[in-house]
Amino acid sequence: MVAYRSPREWKIMREAGRVVARALDAVQEAAEAGIEVRELDAVAARVLKENGARSNFLGYRPSWAPMPFPATLCVSVNDVVVHGIPGRQVLKEGDLVSIDFGAEVGGYHGDAARSFTVGAADPGAQRLMDVTREALERAIAAAVPGGRLGDISHAVERTARKAGYGILEGCGGHGIGTAMHEEPAVPNTGKAGRGLVLKEGLTIAIEPMFHEGGNDGTRLLPDGWSIATADGSRAAHFEHSVAITADGPVVLTAP
Repeated sequence: MVAYRSPREWKIMREAGRVVARALDAVQEAAEAGIEVRELDAVAARVLKENGARSNFLGYRPSWAPMPFPATLCVSVNDVVVHGIPGRQVLKEGDLVSIDFGAEVGGYHGDAARSFTVGAADPGAQRLMDVTREALERAIAAAVPGGRLGDISHAVERTARKAGYGILEGCGGHGIGTAMHEEPAVPNTGKAGRGLVLKEGLTIAIEPMFHEGGNDGTRLLPDGWSIATADGSRAAHFEHSVAITADGPVVLTAP
């Protein structure tokens, strides 16, 4: 069942979104060459504690997962598209890093992701990040009352196809509110003018995930969570939680 949120609820979700934004900023600032990825998780956990928020990632276990997620932050490096578990991997100059983070405040959730490079980005990495971010921006612009869910999905897919990038199969955005994952699913592929009619009060997480390898596919790593490209090509991931209002889309996880 799709839930619709009130302005009062949006206000609480905005507080959760601010915590998410602060954590992503802090993690990106800490992500220097030579640091172990697990140290970034400690940075994110500290932001949660400082803001009196709870992690909605730590201990989360969907039906397909072999174990609960063991961290507060997803860190996906280079060919890992999404759900990377922070471990002892050491970041190096030029790595393309995607971080995904969520927080709960007052029973309401925020969820966002971003990609960046350690140090300067090479032209290929910069283009991949720019296009993925552009897809998110185009999708957010389509999140207006009277539109269709397919308009959002189509904006993401069209941006990827035009650039020649692959789209992670089986993963996409979702409703968000009193649970991190709610109805409706927000696919990264779809046709404009199709699907659920968008109404004021709907809150969704939109999250394009593109990879350089076209449609060559992905593989699940032995940890049972991390999804990597089949051909070793790099990936980027951007996400925001968004409220659909009469005045247009409002990004709840903006800094």
